[in-house]
Amino acid sequence: MAQAMKIAIVDDEQDMRQSISQWLALSGYDTETFGSAEDALKTLGPDYPGIVISDIKMPGMGGMQFLKKLMGTDSALPVIMITGHGDVPMAVEAMRAGATDYLIKPVAPERLMRALRSATRVEASRNELQPLTEKMPAVLDFDAMIGTDPIFRIALARAAKAARSHGHVLIEGESGTGKEMLLRAIQATSPRAKAPFRLVNVAGVPVNSIESALFGHEKGAFAGAFESQMGALQHCDTGTLVLDEIDRLSADQQARLATTLNEGIVRPIGATHGFRIDTRLLSASNRPLSELAAKGQFDQDLLAAISATRISLPPLRERPGDIASLARHFLARIGDEPGLRHLSLADSALNLLCAYDWPGNVRQLQAVLFRAAVFCDAEMLTSSDFPQLSELIGEQAGSGHHVQEAVGVMLYTDDGNLRPLEEIEADVIRLAIGHYRGRMTEVARRLGIGRSTLYRKLSDLGIDNAA
Repeated sequence: MAQAMKIAIVDDEQDMRQSISQWLALSGYDTETFGSAEDALKTLGPDYPGIVISDIKMPGMGGMQFLKKLMGTDSALPVIMITGHGDVPMAVEAMRAGATDYLIKPVAPERLMRALRSATRVEASRNELQPLTEKMPAVLDFDAMIGTDPIFRIALARAAKAARSHGHVLIEGESGTGKEMLLRAIQATSPRAKAPFRLVNVAGVPVNSIESALFGHEKGAFAGAFESQMGALQHCDTGTLVLDEIDRLSADQQARLATTLNEGIVRPIGATHGFRIDTRLLSASNRPLSELAAKGQFDQDLLAAISATRISLPPLRERPGDIASLARHFLARIGDEPGLRHLSLADSALNLLCAYDWPGNVRQLQAVLFRAAVFCDAEMLTSSDFPQLSELIGEQAGSGHHVQEAVGVMLYTDDGNLRPLEEIEADVIRLAIGHYRGRMTEVARRLGIGRSTLYRKLSDLGIDNAA
């Protein structure tokens, strides 16, 4: 049996230490707790085989001093800092000092698990590309979903239409494509917006607890069931339950959920009776459920029950034209965060972002920009602020992976000044000629000028029409 990952929890508040420890223990982690940084340093030496979770504000040695001591002995040790809303600038400084991530109190279990999964990745040296815990509050409307790609806009239109109904909705797409945000937007604009609502990430709930979390249980139904508990399905009666990563349910749990949805009756574990419910289910899956169902890995009846409306979100690599607008949107939101400032994006940086294939999708793009903004001392992000992207792009090309061609025209020099208009115009024309494969009539039409004007500009700017 593989040895459990060790987690050291450092916090002067006993209740906080115990709650985090208990939750992580249920998720399979080997935890140890310390009431002070001084006590922790007696145990946490160089090459500690795990992760440290530490509060920032503690009596005696504070979290920042504690972090610096840890980094002084083992700079590769993953350290996650816990902070209150008012201490976010300090948390940003902690990241600059070597912290892997930070969490804002109250600590949500699913956010903690996401941070731990990021910190435990094998290629820790590439933490620039690790998805960080969500730092910025999601805006719960469809306007916050940035993108002009036709497939993406069709998905949004279907979601907006579904939001006005009461039927179940299934959203599929790779991790990081924005499924959770879209589900929240549907719920926020639905007729049930003010009714009970709960979001459950199946992957973030211990396997032995998920059935009770969904269906509830009666007192004495199993060992440790000292009191009756209402499940999420019953809690959300007349409202909405969001199930993220629904494909992680076991076969028995899938079958039970299908029966509950089809009958409209939920039966808690150990109960001899059921409760009639009217709960709308919004589901998300990182994997195509039809393919799983065809292989016998997902319940056919459940798939039919949850997919009255079915929406597929495209990965970011399939809509590279949206990268620029997404990047500027995220930088604007990042700039509003305490301890950070508004940064512009140089064309050299934008071209680099457009060249990467983003396996972590929109969430990864946001994480990369957030980390770059934390460490940037200038007023503009340039390609030099993303060194690991350059490295990975080179590896993608060397391994035969498809790399998106960076499309765009450089507007600024590396020192932040605008390029001459004549140079920009020449680049635009060259780009158009290459894009439309030398079809000059089409080039002229797309540029909004006549063919004679186009040829005159080619002559004036010294452009070979075969460029």
